[in-house]
Amino acid sequence: MKKKKVLVIGWDAADWQIINPLMEKGLMPTLKSFLDEAAYGNISTLDPPYSPMLWTSIATGKQAYDHGVLGFTELLPDGSGIRPISSHSRKVKAIWNILNQEGYKSNVVSWWPSNPVDNINGVMVSNFYQHAKTKYNEPWPLLEGTVNDDTLKDILAELRVHPGELTEAHLAPFIPNLKNLNVEEDKTLFATIKILAHAASVHNATTYLMEQTEWDFMAVYHDAIDHICHLAMKYRAPQLAGISDVDFENYKLLVDSMYRFHDMMLEHTLALVDEDTYVVLVSDHGFKSDHSRMVKVPLGPATPAIEHRPYGILAIKGPGIKKGEKIFGSTVLDVTPTLLHIMGLPVAKDMAGNVLSGAFTDFKIPEYIDSWEAVEGNHGMIKQSAKSDPEAEQRAMQQLIDLGYVDKKEESLEMRIKVTRRETQMNLARTYIHAGFKRKAIPVLEDVVAEFPHKYSELLLLSLYAELGELSKAESLLKTCKEKYPKSSNLAFSEAMIAWQKGQTRNATTLFNALMDHNPTPELYLQIGKAYNGAGHHEEAKSVLEEGLRLDPDDAFLNHQLGVSMLKLGAYEPALEQFFKVIEIHYYFPKAHQFIGEALYRMGMYQNAAEAWELTTTMAPKDAETRKWLIKVYKEHLNNPEQAKHHEAFLPDPAKEIVIVSGLPRSGTSMMMRMLKNAGLNLLVDEKRTADDNNPHGYFEFQPVMNLANDATWMPQAEGKAVKVIAQLLPYLPAKHRYKIIFMNREISEVLISQQIMLGKTREQAIMNYPFKLAQTYYNQLERIRKWIDDQPEVDFLEISYADAHSHTKEIAAKVAEFLDRDLPVDKMVTAVDNKLYRNQST
Repeated sequence: MKKKKVLVIGWDAADWQIINPLMEKGLMPTLKSFLDEAAYGNISTLDPPYSPMLWTSIATGKQAYDHGVLGFTELLPDGSGIRPISSHSRKVKAIWNILNQEGYKSNVVSWWPSNPVDNINGVMVSNFYQHAKTKYNEPWPLLEGTVNDDTLKDILAELRVHPGELTEAHLAPFIPNLKNLNVEEDKTLFATIKILAHAASVHNATTYLMEQTEWDFMAVYHDAIDHICHLAMKYRAPQLAGISDVDFENYKLLVDSMYRFHDMMLEHTLALVDEDTYVVLVSDHGFKSDHSRMVKVPLGPATPAIEHRPYGILAIKGPGIKKGEKIFGSTVLDVTPTLLHIMGLPVAKDMAGNVLSGAFTDFKIPEYIDSWEAVEGNHGMIKQSAKSDPEAEQRAMQQLIDLGYVDKKEESLEMRIKVTRRETQMNLARTYIHAGFKRKAIPVLEDVVAEFPHKYSELLLLSLYAELGELSKAESLLKTCKEKYPKSSNLAFSEAMIAWQKGQTRNATTLFNALMDHNPTPELYLQIGKAYNGAGHHEEAKSVLEEGLRLDPDDAFLNHQLGVSMLKLGAYEPALEQFFKVIEIHYYFPKAHQFIGEALYRMGMYQNAAEAWELTTTMAPKDAETRKWLIKVYKEHLNNPEQAKHHEAFLPDPAKEIVIVSGLPRSGTSMMMRMLKNAGLNLLVDEKRTADDNNPHGYFEFQPVMNLANDATWMPQAEGKAVKVIAQLLPYLPAKHRYKIIFMNREISEVLISQQIMLGKTREQAIMNYPFKLAQTYYNQLERIRKWIDDQPEVDFLEISYADAHSHTKEIAAKVAEFLDRDLPVDKMVTAVDNKLYRNQST
């Protein structure tokens, strides 16, 4: 079978909001013609929207916490210094490594980050290739690690364009008043020349390799649009307040001219491929071009990224691809899975993205493998032990400083190392949050706050505590932050959320209203709207969310929450329209599809509702709520008992579901078992260990649990009951059962002191002889256990703070009842908590 050819063109920060008006004026004719033959639409970015992280996600289909690129700089392997992010940082295979194993020949030009280059079958040219440090007419050698093919180094070096080569004719379309400017003094002109020379160099290398070498896969990355937007978006029409008339007249055409230049490069590039070649044009994010433009970006690490918009561009052309039609809901994670599917290769289940089925005229279900990382063969990835080039790193670091992504102020090496470690961990936490793993972000942020207290990290951690109901920790950190950042609007929002979680509705509403009057943002309106919807205040939520959408009409989450409000208020047709708008913006949104089904059901359109819910199950196969809706509609309205039975098979049988109460010894597991007993749940206990001074209300243990690692034959006895299992034994739970795990989380210091006292020591002796090594062991064990839980498809998990169970008992009891999906007597559960037994609190 003939191999398929694919060309991928990356335009960093390209945005339809700029492109569409230019195409309407006839100023980007190549792209306009291309889109007539392509499927195209928005592509959602990730958070944080930092280019090296995003372009690595595009090339791997994986989140940053998996691929390893976590910012613009990183620590040296020995921790002795910092360097710009590089190909050393990527821990997983990129698309070209996978193709290399499968016998494909690839050319890759200027991908960020790609220095030093991989040793693939084909030509790889790194993102350091185009950088010029020497003056014009001086020797300009290629940096080490820039090109993998020694036979092409000389010709590729010649194809670079030095900034000094650009003439007035080259620059006049970008800066018409060029004669009035001094290149030695005008920083905007100087930067434009460098950006343009870099773009031309990358284009020359790309087109040469397309013409002169054999290839199956070609990928090129252009950063010029992003760089020119950061430099000159503030000068674009209409003129912003604070921009002088002179600067406006000199630089108002820069952004549009750079887009037009890319259209010209696209014309030449597309002329080098035939109709059978698949072409993918993609950006990693967009760029703010309307009233939200900024005259001056605040100082801080990577703050230029606040100019980015969350939606970039995606267009795909080729055999079997829809022509001139919109595709919806793509994210940067979907590019590699879609490329693999186009080339007839299986998609890895450990990739976070999906194949964009809506782009194909006749979509065929993809083939899957567990992971490409486990496939052996010559992938060509650079060895992680390979040394990097100090000169190349210095140039790359200067580039990041020039762009504002790295602070240029002088600091000690020790401080720069510390800041880099902090920023890397912050980016990891933000990646977890954006992916929906907010509880995973908490320990990362706690480490950051402990080592390097900082306003942003502390307030972000506070917001997570407040949102996730960690009320004791939230209130403690709130007190600290109030003293340090009394005027922060983020602080005020967290205070409002804490009040809301505690049931102080009037106080929370007052705080919410004050925030909306003082600092209205789309994110603020979203969070307040979610809070109102969650409490059943749907009319208030609707009002708040509509205000938020006036600021950002294309925010998928604002639109979704507004749809929820309308649905709950009985406005089914408007809700349906709202959810359709959501999936137009972000197609892979299972909850929106589920609510489309519910709206259709409420309108009596039962067959359509079933179709919507069937689609939802393909996106979220473990969603029990959708399965229950399908069972109901098939049984009660569509007379299809067989299909209802099919979905019933996916639901856990309550009579067989096992409730596990777990945690470290002395973390409150006995207290939680007592709460469940008071609620009327059946417990699996044998009372062989009787109550004592340490646990005066009993241990609620079942002795065979102690030997779970060797013998699990007793597990059927636990079906339909609750049983206590210490945290270290959780990985030995047999996979054939369905579990709901309530995990008690208590400060390690409290756990260890309580354990020492239980062993006969006094509190003073326990504190004096605190077992630090054991504490670290517990930390490591808990990290492994949480990872195990995340990897288990048959496990539902709820983490409960022991401190919150004492200080906010009613809220915690209600949370447990909701998690177990049972109508439990919360008041009776509350009576199980004896605050006198919270005897070893940390101070």
